Amino acid sequence: MNNNADTIANLYAAFAKGDVPAVLGAFAPDIRWTEADGFPYAGTYVGPDAVLTGVFMRLATEWDGFGAVFDEVVGSGEMVVAIGNISGTWKATGKHFKAPTVHVWRFRDGKIAGFQEYTDTVLVQRALS
Repeated sequence: MNNNADTIANLYAAFAKGDVPAVLGAFAPDIRWTEADGFPYAGTYVGPDAVLTGVFMRLATEWDGFGAVFDEVVGSGEMVVAIGNISGTWKATGKHFKAPTVHVWRFRDGKIAGFQEYTDTVLVQRALS
């Protein structure tokens, strides 16, 4: 792994432990965080506060056991790709899902400047309805 891939692997570990301040601290002030179309939070959030309120807080309050497990984290230069699965139970329906996902991370000056999620949102939508 390169240093940026190590950073992302550590970021996932911090998120799994609930260390949101460590996660947000890795972000550039103008991070562009894009959730997959078809995911309940689809769209682009700019800045750590927008990611916190628009994504992280909603994941914590609208899902039971939402999590991400990545089998591979690979990097080259300023880009890191993580391949794995996301899963959780949508509280409103009680339905669980597990979907393959790919996260693409982009770095600038040692900070995370971009995030793009690709996932099977049909599986997510089944949990929502």
